[in-house]
Amino acid sequence: MLRQVADGVLIHQSDFMLSNAVVVRGDAGVLVIDPGIRGDELACLAIDLRELGQRIVAGFSTHPHWDHLLRDPSAGAKARVAERLPPDIADQIPLEQLGQISGLPLDADEIPWDGPRVRIVEHQAHAPGHAALLIEQRGVLVAGDMLSDVLIPMLDSSGAADPIDDYLAALRRLEDVAGDVDVVIPGHGSIGGPGQVGSRIEQDRAYVHALREAGVVSDPRIGPSAREGWEWVAGVHERRREGLARTNERDGTPA
Repeated sequence: MLRQVADGVLIHQSDFMLSNAVVVRGDAGVLVIDPGIRGDELACLAIDLRELGQRIVAGFSTHPHWDHLLRDPSAGAKARVAERLPPDIADQIPLEQLGQISGLPLDADEIPWDGPRVRIVEHQAHAPGHAALLIEQRGVLVAGDMLSDVLIPMLDSSGAADPIDDYLAALRRLEDVAGDVDVVIPGHGSIGGPGQVGSRIEQDRAYVHALREAGVVSDPRIGPSAREGWEWVAGVHERRREGLARTNERDGTPA
């Protein structure tokens, strides 16, 4: 069910990985950001919008990972998505619903639509071309797969030259635009209210620094304090720590 988190900004949170689909009201319809991936959550979102008398006039994906797709209609794209789906949920993903999409110009710095200004804050942290969205008139930052209270920083594993520096640079970018933000919406997890965007940036920054320095990581998202059902995040952390250690050993970089 859609829930309002700011004036004209609503979210639909899926049971699947606490994924947040974001709906922004405009003059002629709504902008949908990261609408979800499973058939049931897409159907629920469509029903909610229909009951509100709203139609979708624009969509945006914060990054090109399988659980944040707006979809590409080509057979090749369907095959690529299918290859990346976790086996345990593959039969819940309606690939036949892949829709026609158009990319924004490379130099676009906001979403062209009839609604409140939505600034695109692009960076290279979680994935190449990852984007946060700043809805200035509403005091909302849509953070994509960053600033989560359940997921640790998930560094780009696609071959970035320095994923840690990329992540720290992205956090600085978010910090620069977050001065008047009252609501932060992560791709997965709880919505943050007034004052929480700063604390989430600091928490992510502390984690990344500790990871780089190969120190002891104290973070509530891993270990005994992790949210129920999210204990697997500790395993992600351990694999990432070991991977960085191997890279440093191979490159001769001091830990």
